[in-house]
Amino acid sequence: MTIKEIQDEIIDEFSMFDDWMQRYEYIIELGKSLPLIKEEYKTDNNLIKGCQSKVWLQGEEQDDKIVFTADSDAILTKGIIAILIRAFSNQKAKDILEADTDFIDEIGLKEHLSATRANGLVSMIKNIKMYALAFDAKNKN
Repeated sequence: MTIKEIQDEIIDEFSMFDDWMQRYEYIIELGKSLPLIKEEYKTDNNLIKGCQSKVWLQGEEQDDKIVFTADSDAILTKGIIAILIRAFSNQKAKDILEADTDFIDEIGLKEHLSATRANGLVSMIKNIKMYALAFDAKNKN
């Protein structure tokens, strides 16, 4: 699936819920299926700066695509990074760089987060894009 197709699927899933309590519960559920980062990668280098909670993100290249794993010490944050990994993992670096993140606004996530969690969300997206940028630059050399 393309990033856009996955994002549309996520938008459809969130549209099934009537209120934000149900959506929060769903985000927490999604966090339980997060592809967890190996303990050896839970380092300061993989810690996302700007998050209220601790969030570790690791990306590695496999068959021309970037595969992300992550973890967080907070259940809601774990769900948020799970949504992002679902959209951007197993995709080519170029596609990640070109992808927009409008689906976050369409599901209403940013507006229903505290300011510090919204900043953390932006930092998570930035880190995913930075991995893509690094792998893209490496592949051009």
